Amino acid sequence: MSIRIFIGIGANLGDAKVTVGKAIDALAQLPDTTLVAQSALFGSAPIDSTGDDYVNAVAELSSRLSATDVLQHLQAIELAHGRERPYRNAPRTLDLDLLLYGDEEINTADLQVPHPRMTERAFVLLPLLQLSADVTIPGKGRAQSYVAAVAEQRIRELSIT
Repeated sequence: MSIRIFIGIGANLGDAKVTVGKAIDALAQLPDTTLVAQSALFGSAPIDSTGDDYVNAVAELSSRLSATDVLQHLQAIELAHGRERPYRNAPRTLDLDLLLYGDEEINTADLQVPHPRMTERAFVLLPLLQLSADVTIPGKGRAQSYVAAVAEQRIRELSIT
């Protein structure tokens, strides 16, 4: 049975637009997985950090992979793009977050789903709502209900070029 999955994508080192595009291509190549849709690209200021603005997007997948398998694939894609984790919120070549895995709530040492800060981030909520205006976050309610709380965060839709 396929599960509806949403992946948050972000990058702010190197050619971030190109990297986000390549990450979406890599997601489309995951085994037993179909890329259903991708949001527009958004630019956003770093939160709790410094550095260049991020390029962000959200991808919707349909997959037969377990949440743990999805996480392993996401980490492999990050590593293939030079991801390092020198400190919390460090600038990054690529960041892939498993935002939603069907209607499941997962809380292990390695994985928390829904992503614990997704309701606090405009760069997650706006692209997510672009893909699914009525999406519900398990244990939290409708994603739309969190938009007002992030309205002050600087975010803009980017042109493709």
